[in-house]
Amino acid sequence: MTADRSHDAGRGRATDLRLANDSWEALLRAHAALMRGFAAEQMWSELSMSEYDVLYTLRKAGCALRLGELNQAVLLSQPALSRLVERLAGRGLVTRVSDPQDRRGVLVSLTEAGVQAQRRTGLRHARSVATRVSAVLTPDEQRLLLDLCERLADGAGHHQPPDRPGHHTPNQPGRNAPHQPSHHPPSHDTPSHDTPDQP
Repeated sequence: MTADRSHDAGRGRATDLRLANDSWEALLRAHAALMRGFAAEQMWSELSMSEYDVLYTLRKAGCALRLGELNQAVLLSQPALSRLVERLAGRGLVTRVSDPQDRRGVLVSLTEAGVQAQRRTGLRHARSVATRVSAVLTPDEQRLLLDLCERLADGAGHHQPPDRPGHHTPNQPGRNAPHQPSHHPPSHDTPSHDTPDQP
């Protein structure tokens, strides 16, 4: 009986391992497919996806951010982010000033032109997100997806298990999607929410 229970427990753990990884890879595939679709759309003439991501992050924060804080929110290396911010500053979309608390640091903030540029692209992007997601998921399924993703996001920071067989990192099989910026969609709980029915 003890041996049977041990066998069943081991089989259950193996099943849970496979299910967890299958779920994870399905989430990655869905994200990659949506991102490829967004990237192919004709909405990025004013801002690239990475530029939009930076402007969106700043607008959602509602205040100036250090480069290090921006770097935690977008999928760019520190040198690439610095160059991108420099380009945005050259276009008058952001400003850069020395951090009064740390003269070695730089604070980045949106200009009014940056707010408007983010808003114009964000409005088109919000419509695209709604079209693509609603074509596949019902409103109830979207609410379930929202709840599940929020639970994963909230729990990921509190539980970081060691690497294990079957656990894929960005350079391993199972994550074949091209590199994409984090590219946050407009959020309904911040001023940066740009939906079709808003001015």
